[in-house]
Amino acid sequence: MPRTSARGGPQTRARILSVATTLFLERGYDPVTVAEIAREAGVSSVTVFNHFPRKEDLFLDRVDDAHDFLRAAVVAGVDVLDSLRDLTFQLADETHPLSGLNDRSVSFFRTVAGSPALIARARELSADLQQTLTDALSADATFKGDPVLLAAFFIAGYTTVLLETARQRIADLPATDINSSHRTRLTTLFTTLREGTLPRP
Repeated sequence: MPRTSARGGPQTRARILSVATTLFLERGYDPVTVAEIAREAGVSSVTVFNHFPRKEDLFLDRVDDAHDFLRAAVVAGVDVLDSLRDLTFQLADETHPLSGLNDRSVSFFRTVAGSPALIARARELSADLQQTLTDALSADATFKGDPVLLAAFFIAGYTTVLLETARQRIADLPATDINSSHRTRLTTLFTTLREGTLPRP
């Protein structure tokens, strides 16, 4: 297959991502090299890195969507907790990959759990998402709370919800039970954020 230009376009990016995802899920993350991905995609390693600055970003490719969702959730004059709650439940309803409820999430979670490099990168990306939310809240003149604290609490809380959903999916629990548990934890998360304490039984 002929190589594309060094930069390529959306189709090149999509092809690289498709090849990388297939190889990672077939063989695990760590054994696959960027050179192999480039060769299978018909591009150079330079082209791969033009689209994905780090190898980990080839697998954790939904982070741009997450940043966009967080920015869109902060709307002047709209209660941000209501907006974030609507966002997380919408992701769950759509079984979006960022909800952890997507059919392909099991393979994704197992691959991440088996790679220290992916785990470390996921933590870095979580910190980046926290900063994005902090910046969005800080820019909203109608928000009267502490943007740093709310962003930290929300990102940590949602990450915890996702990790438990991942554990349940890897354990192959019934999908209906996982979905119900996921929504229950989301409700608890936003009750806690709203009231500042865990709800009493």
